[in-house]
Amino acid sequence: MRFDLITLFPELFAPFLSSGVTRRAYASGQVAVHLWNPRDFAEGNYRRVDDRPFGGGPGMVMMAAPLERCLEAVRAARGEPAQELAPLVLFSPLGARLDHARVERCAHGKGAVLLCGRYEGIDQRFIDRHVDVQISLGDFVLSGGEIAAMALLDAVARLQPGVLHDAGSHAQDSFNPALDGLLDCPHYTRPEVWQGQGVPAELLSGHHAHIEQWRRQQRVLLTAHHRPDLIEQARSAGLLEPADELLLNPAAGHTL
Repeated sequence: MRFDLITLFPELFAPFLSSGVTRRAYASGQVAVHLWNPRDFAEGNYRRVDDRPFGGGPGMVMMAAPLERCLEAVRAARGEPAQELAPLVLFSPLGARLDHARVERCAHGKGAVLLCGRYEGIDQRFIDRHVDVQISLGDFVLSGGEIAAMALLDAVARLQPGVLHDAGSHAQDSFNPALDGLLDCPHYTRPEVWQGQGVPAELLSGHHAHIEQWRRQQRVLLTAHHRPDLIEQARSAGLLEPADELLLNPAAGHTL
């Protein structure tokens, strides 16, 4: 799959694309990343890509014309038929929050064009004319869309075959359908005792059924404590087992 990133700071991506386990996805071409700087498509000696906002106010606004010329170059390079254009994604507070389901869809798609905004924002006319999808990382503001783009790329790359050491390890990630959308359980490694605290006995038992039961219980309890909304989603989808419900509400198991 191919991702084209429109960014005023392409240099930010060099260490990201060459570091960590996900670098395998980029090096192998499973996830091809192409960087485009709108400044290369700006006019004049100063290659200006922003200007003051109409109506006054602080900051600057990214201009529509350089972005459109950059996007035209991206579309030409991708060479896609008009009816099969990859979506143009803008990282914006207006967008739906990025979640596992969207990452899964992206991981099995053909890629996208990712627009990393800067300054006070982007001329709304460009957004109205070209942007297909808006995505948010959460209810906070970043200096630009580059970090959000990296987050999406990393989440997509680690789902590609062969990228992780253990091909099935991502199936145990939090939010994964394999875990019924719950949070993952706690993990422990050597030494067996650290600063007076030991490892839960179930993990040392060697009894796989007991270990899996303990892990399921921990996932349910942790999710109920930290993200009760995920418990409700799992319950509505019929994914909670009777043992899960009893764990969440022990009193329900005592009847007269």
